[in-house]
Amino acid sequence: MRIEVTFADRVGIAHEILAVLAIRRLNVVAVEVDPPLIHIDAPGLDPATLPALSDALRTIPGVQAVAAIDMLPGTRRRLHLDALLAALPDPVLAVDRAGRVVVASTAAAEVAGVAEARLAGLDIGELFAVPGLTRELIDGGFRMSGREVTLSGQPFLLEVTPIVDIGTAGAVITLFTPSRLGERLDALQNFDEFGSGGGFDRILGESQPVRALKARAVRVAAMEAPLLILGETGTGKELIAHACHRASPRRDKPFLALNCAAVPENLAESELFGYAPGAFTGAQRGGKPGLLELAHGGTVFLDEIGEMSAYLQAKLLRFLNDGSFRRVGGERERKVDVRVVSATHRSLEAMVADHSFREDLFYRLNVLSLNVPPLRERGDDILLLARHFIVRACAQARRPPCRLTPAAASALLANRWPGNVRQLENVIFRAVTMSDGGALDVPDLELAGAGMLPADVPAEEAASWEEAVEGFERTLLRRLYPRFPSSRKLAARLATSHTMIANKLRKYGIPER
Repeated sequence: MRIEVTFADRVGIAHEILAVLAIRRLNVVAVEVDPPLIHIDAPGLDPATLPALSDALRTIPGVQAVAAIDMLPGTRRRLHLDALLAALPDPVLAVDRAGRVVVASTAAAEVAGVAEARLAGLDIGELFAVPGLTRELIDGGFRMSGREVTLSGQPFLLEVTPIVDIGTAGAVITLFTPSRLGERLDALQNFDEFGSGGGFDRILGESQPVRALKARAVRVAAMEAPLLILGETGTGKELIAHACHRASPRRDKPFLALNCAAVPENLAESELFGYAPGAFTGAQRGGKPGLLELAHGGTVFLDEIGEMSAYLQAKLLRFLNDGSFRRVGGERERKVDVRVVSATHRSLEAMVADHSFREDLFYRLNVLSLNVPPLRERGDDILLLARHFIVRACAQARRPPCRLTPAAASALLANRWPGNVRQLENVIFRAVTMSDGGALDVPDLELAGAGMLPADVPAEEAASWEEAVEGFERTLLRRLYPRFPSSRKLAARLATSHTMIANKLRKYGIPER
C-alpha cells in the first residue's frame, strides 16, 4: 500500500515518520520526499490498519495529514515519460555529460535495430559512426548547429538541445528524417494557406473558363503522373498547383516549391537535389538534403521551368525516369517518391523547336496539363475578384470596408490586364491604401488610360456630363465587343439588360460597318 504524508518541513521529520513504520515492522520499498509531502510505498501495509498508523503519525509534531494513494509520483512520472517516448515519431536520445546514451525513445531503438535498454551507455559518436562527434559535443557545451548523420543507413538531421543544471549535464538529441523536415517546412510556408478545404474553393471565379479549369484540375489532381501548368504571368499557376496537391492522395505530405528563374544554376541544383558533405566551400557540415528528399511522399512544384538550364534539365529528366538522383558532390544514389508539378508562362513547344528546351523532358513533364486562362478571357470574374481583394486589402490596412463606384467598376472591366490577377490585386491594394473615402473611383485605380475618353477627346475637354458618359460608354463597348460579339453576350458580360446594350450598340454604330 502507498501513502502520502503532508507535513511542515523541519530537520529530522522524515526520519521520525519512517521510524513509526519500522516500529510496526512495515517494510518500506520506496520513499519520495518533496516537502511538504513524503510518499511511502509499504507493501505490507493493510487498509484496515491505516487508521491506526495515521493516528500514530499524527502524534509526530508537524505531520498534518495521511492519505492513501494509488501510486508514487515518481512511478507515475516514469509511466508518462515512457508513454511520451513511445509516442514521439522522431528518434530521441538523452545523453549524459560524457556523451553516452542514458534514455532512448522507441523510435530511436527501432531505427537502430536494437532494444532501448541496449542503447543505454553507447557513445554517441560510435552510434553514428562519426569519429570526434562526442568530443565536438562536449567541447561545444552540447551546442551544435544541425548536421546530417546516418543511423542504420538512414540519413537524419541531428538537432541538439543542451540540458543545463548548475553546469551542462548532457543533452537531448533529436533526429529528423528529410521528409519530416519537409513537413515542418511545408507547415511554415503554407500555414493555413487553404484551411481545411481541398484547395479549389480558394480559386475564385464563376466564369465558364474557370469552371472548366476546376473540373479538369479535379481529375488530374488525383493522378500520380507529372503535371504541367501553362498560363501567362500572374494568372495563379502556383495557386492551381497547390490546390491540385491538396486534392491529391499526397495532401498530407509536403508541398515544396522552387522558382527556377529566381536562383542561379548552381544554387538551384543544390536546392533541388541537396549536396554531400564537403561538396563545396562554405557548405554545411554533414551535407544538406534538397527539396526532393524533403518532399518525400509529397509534391515538388517547379515554377518557371522554362528558365531551367540545360544541365539541370538533363538531371531532372534522369530523376523523372526512375526517381533516383545524386546529391551535388555525392556518390550514393538516392531514391524518393515525389510528384513533380511544373509551370511556365513560356511556350515550351517553341523552346523545343529552337532547341532551348529538351524535347524528351518536355514530354516527360507534359503527361498531364492544365491551361490557366488569362484574366481578359474570364471577364465575368473581374468584379468578383476585385471585391474579394478590396475586403482583404481593407483588413490589411485596418480601415473600414469600401466599395467600387460604377465608373470604377466599368474601368476595371474595360482594362486589358496584361498582368492578370496579380496586377488586379496590386491595383486594388494600392487604391485601398492610398484613398481615404468610402468608395474607390476611377482616379484611385491609377489605371493607364482609365480616365480617358476616345483618344481625341481628353476628359477635361468634355462639354458636359452627358458627353463624358457617352464617350466612356463608347470606349467601353468598342473594347469589349470584339471579345463578346453580340448584344446578348455583351449584356451578360456587363450584367445588364440585353435591350439596353442593343440600343447602345446602335447608338454608337458598333460594330462599324
